[in-house]
Amino acid sequence: MNEPVRAGAAVKLESVEFSYGETSFTFDVAFVPGEITAVMGPSGSGKSTLLNLVAGFEMPQAGRVVIGRTDVTLEAPANRPVSMVFQENNLFSHLSVEDNVGLGCSPSFKLSTAERDAVGEALARTGLDGKQCRLPRELSGGERQRVALARVLVRDRPVLLLDEPFASLGPALRDGMLDLVANLQAERRMTVLFVTHQPEDARRIVKNMVFVENGAVAAAGPAEHFFNGGGPEAFRRYIGSENESRDVARKRT
Repeated sequence: MNEPVRAGAAVKLESVEFSYGETSFTFDVAFVPGEITAVMGPSGSGKSTLLNLVAGFEMPQAGRVVIGRTDVTLEAPANRPVSMVFQENNLFSHLSVEDNVGLGCSPSFKLSTAERDAVGEALARTGLDGKQCRLPRELSGGERQRVALARVLVRDRPVLLLDEPFASLGPALRDGMLDLVANLQAERRMTVLFVTHQPEDARRIVKNMVFVENGAVAAAGPAEHFFNGGGPEAFRRYIGSENESRDVARKRT
């Protein structure tokens, strides 16, 4: 009998194999429960694929995906104890902020009093109080991502997957969103897997690092170890190339 998954659930990919076309991935990794782990690596290395396997949007050809003590390999995404926030916030353009968040409770919009209270609390917690009736097009990019995070709060899942959700935001807005994620994680003790290309984002909020290269996990450990020169040579090269790219972008602007 499967045990209920609680906050701070461990996430494991055990000899997970997946491929499309000529591109193959093999993942063996365990994520620290109740903490934030950055998933970093070059474009195309498999970061988003790893998250999609955890979420159930991709199904492995071999291996197991385990959350808590439960094998969820064959479970549909809706049945997994996971919430996910994408770079595109995945909001419904014709629905109000309140209804978009309420979908996290029920897709039928038939919310109980307790659920409506939870929606209101989540909006207040994410700085959206007073904007319940606005449509997504009436919000800034940062506010739209706050709606997505408010929906995460009402879903109340023990695992949160973030696939570069703040990449399109400016530095100040991004820092604010990172701090909000860190605060929410500290309150809920969620296990957070955070895909990012920004080393400064990882330095700001994560405790652990998983470095993905060529379709596999090349290294994993404390983020401090990676950033203090203890990571693999490939990681140091990657950090250097990312810094160079940002310097070029700044000069152009």
